[in-house]
Amino acid sequence: MSNGIPFNKDDDVDYGSAQTMSPLVRRVVAENPGPFTFKGTGTFIVGDDNVAIIDPGPALDGHIEATLKAVEGRTVSHILVTHTHMDHSPAAAAIKEQTGAQTWGFGPHGSGRPEAGGMVEEGADHNFKPDHKLRHGDIVEGDGWTFEALHTPGHTSNHICFALKEEKTVFTGDHIMGWSTTIVAPPDGDMQAYMRSLDLMLPRDDVLYRPCHGPAIENPEDFVRSYIAHREARNDQIISCLKDGIQGIPEMVETMYADVPAFLHPAAQRSVLSHMVHLTEIGEVRCDGIPTLKSEYRLGK
Repeated sequence: MSNGIPFNKDDDVDYGSAQTMSPLVRRVVAENPGPFTFKGTGTFIVGDDNVAIIDPGPALDGHIEATLKAVEGRTVSHILVTHTHMDHSPAAAAIKEQTGAQTWGFGPHGSGRPEAGGMVEEGADHNFKPDHKLRHGDIVEGDGWTFEALHTPGHTSNHICFALKEEKTVFTGDHIMGWSTTIVAPPDGDMQAYMRSLDLMLPRDDVLYRPCHGPAIENPEDFVRSYIAHREARNDQIISCLKDGIQGIPEMVETMYADVPAFLHPAAQRSVLSHMVHLTEIGEVRCDGIPTLKSEYRLGK
């Protein structure tokens, strides 16, 4: 357990093959391991003869071939995309071309935050545009499976989770992961929206989460509460830093993430910036002008 979150990093993957996860679900993991992708991006195949593919993954030839092999002899009717990062959506084009399936998602990158315009973070897939745009509560149905779309902005503004009604399982994309916390990086990442999206999950009666990275989460409500507590604790750390006279984000990160390798500190700075944007919006913190990584911050109350 880290920071009160019961992380689980026990995830056996078999690159290039489809792993059976449940009666309705199989997973093909892309060979793109890293500090932000863990062992790789999981592409999920849901259904039997007529299937949906969730998050086709990165545009890696080997992964695309493995996914297409896993659906040989089956009809792919839907390609569902949780969000438009380069490890989740780029393979949609190749799989659509080979299968004829239509794509479904919230919209192009940044579409959930129109005021941001074209200003989005690195690692975004600007080419993906879904054939069908989904909104919160929309239902997507196939042969033997039914998904409810849950708009969960925060990690990205266009992030959607897909709730599989037949198994009371939510495919959470990068919204909630079992192996690590989620990066929330401005401008498209939004901490205030992210906290609302975590709250959205609490009243539900789901029994399992399947993130795209790492193992399944078997205790969804408790896990979400630990995620919320972690983010609230980060806010408290920022306030403590300000009380101690630490006014810059880089200096705060050195204190707050002292146990995290230095090469991950730039990402941590973006996450703290997202907290700062949130804290300035609610008046807890102030700065001159728009909050940035270089701003000097002070207590607002």
